[in-house]
Amino acid sequence: MFRPVPRRGLLAAVVASVVLAACASTPPRNPLAEWRGSPNHDVRRARLVVLHHTDMESAEAALHTLQTGNSGGPVSAHYLVGRDGRLYQLVPEELRAWHAGAGRWQGQGDLNSASIGIEIDNDGQSPFPDAQVQALLRLLEDIVARTGIPRAQVIGHADLAPSRKRDPSALFPWARLAEAGFGLWPRPAPAPAPDDFDPWRALRLVGYDLADPEAARCAFQRRFRAHECRLDEDGNASWGEWLPGDLDILHDLERQRLEGGG
Repeated sequence: MFRPVPRRGLLAAVVASVVLAACASTPPRNPLAEWRGSPNHDVRRARLVVLHHTDMESAEAALHTLQTGNSGGPVSAHYLVGRDGRLYQLVPEELRAWHAGAGRWQGQGDLNSASIGIEIDNDGQSPFPDAQVQALLRLLEDIVARTGIPRAQVIGHADLAPSRKRDPSALFPWARLAEAGFGLWPRPAPAPAPDDFDPWRALRLVGYDLADPEAARCAFQRRFRAHECRLDEDGNASWGEWLPGDLDILHDLERQRLEGGG
């Protein structure tokens, strides 16, 4: 049988719940120091968006991996985009998700602290469905509008960790993202690179780490040429060479960086 709560008891319950909520939202304070709070602070601000593909058979399988410990250690991302266009959020944007791992971009390490990670449900060998790409574009538009992350600062996991990662695959539609204004992309009919052009200097200026130069070249070709490096019989990348047109594209990307385009 339902019994009404006395008004005094109801008021006490409300006050208690407010106090508990306030305590739950207060960051831990060091008991060794006297608290003299300052309003001059804010939450973590990401400066980069990193795109991944899950390399798994389904969004549900990926969600399980992103929400559990796993034998290889826990991983996560801020968002997962399903093949049907469904969006999932796993980590608040102001918190640090564990998605980038070891790597560098534009000379910066600890990229988990500086980025928003988006996993895309894809097995690494299949095209990306239109509904999925449309959902990703909506999400990117929302993120950059709220956070102020530069639109050019959308990269792939392999861009920041070329020796370890290959995602998103060469099938990922970077050109379509560029049409919507996301990610650095060569302009139409780029001018020929000059005779003294240094492609390695350009790769570094674009953002690639050259600790493994051949891996960086392979990551560049995967993203900007939809070209995947050959694999040897052990499944390792067999580094190739510059493709026709690579230097012209790199020269244009270098010029965009120097002109402040990303």
